[in-house]
Amino acid sequence: MAVEREVEVRAGGVVLGGTLAVPEGAQGLVIFAHGSGSSRHSPRNRYVAYTLRTAGLGTLLFDLLTEDEEAEDDVTAALRFDIDFLARRLGQVTDWVFANPELSRLRVGYFGSSTGAAAALVAAAEKPEAIGAVVSRGGRADLAGGALQRVMAPTLLIVGGADDIVLDLNQRALERMLAPKALEVIPGATHLFEERGALERVAALAAGWFTRFLGAALEVETRP
Repeated sequence: MAVEREVEVRAGGVVLGGTLAVPEGAQGLVIFAHGSGSSRHSPRNRYVAYTLRTAGLGTLLFDLLTEDEEAEDDVTAALRFDIDFLARRLGQVTDWVFANPELSRLRVGYFGSSTGAAAALVAAAEKPEAIGAVVSRGGRADLAGGALQRVMAPTLLIVGGADDIVLDLNQRALERMLAPKALEVIPGATHLFEERGALERVAALAAGWFTRFLGAALEVETRP
């Protein structure tokens, strides 16, 4: 299990706080794009990240917004729904990963939640050769708009069975996608997956998807 460490992620002209952990022998790195009004400290995303690391994958959680941008967004709520802005920011963070000698060898995937999932899909469409897989947790995939048809990365949409509106939006988004894709519905789960066992199921599904398309740590892959 890799030790988490705080990093400064340079994205365009700003510096963002990040939490990075890469297990020894990892072949893949999952970059997290959190949802509206959240941060890299999201307990749900941190739990998923922990599960991914136990499967031999590296993880990078980061703040999509600077402190000043967060303060602005707290008042206006404008940036959290500016998908183009969030996707551009995620793309800049991805460029930082590729420019980092420690990380550049790793295959990259995106894990997005809520509006962060839409940003992940748009960013993946902009970097079709670079992003190996995408997983959405309770995401607004529909907000990715025309980018859905340009996504090449295998994409898994995970939605709660009791999250009726988001489930319908994800089903419609899935129909528009041309990439390898799947929709997993967690029975009885609501939007935040607070029900017993729901988040654990999300994490297990994400780990399976990412290890399939990004590869796990070498020691995990060679186990009988």
